[in-house]
Amino acid sequence: MSKESSIDIEKVKKSYFNLLAVLMRSEKIESKYIQCLVKWGIQLGVNVADLKELEKTNATIPKDKAEKLETLYHLIYMIYLDKIVEDVELQVAAVYAEKLGFPKGLVGDLFKSIATAGYDSHATRDVRKEVEDFLKLQNI
Repeated sequence: MSKESSIDIEKVKKSYFNLLAVLMRSEKIESKYIQCLVKWGIQLGVNVADLKELEKTNATIPKDKAEKLETLYHLIYMIYLDKIVEDVELQVAAVYAEKLGFPKGLVGDLFKSIATAGYDSHATRDVRKEVEDFLKLQNI
């Protein structure tokens, strides 16, 4: 996914911090998930000031459909930051999507849907629209 000019990095960072906080509440976090989260933090340019802000962040699971949609969109953005989709990233996304209340296999299906959409690297994709359309097809 190309870095779209319309993306608000601060909102993506907020979603990232929420993801971190939600996963930190889990009984167990696999080390490979932590490595993935650290990588995303570096790619998003998370700095000391951001981490201090994290201490004030009260993690919440989005309740309404629009917030969940935005969260999934931000998750996809983070996964595509380095233009490589790794299995561990999909695993982290699946765990988080499940915590958001989505079916377990949704993330994999969503990525297959996006990957097979005939992506042209020179064209601007409306990934948000693709996510919305996918969720509509899934009756979510």
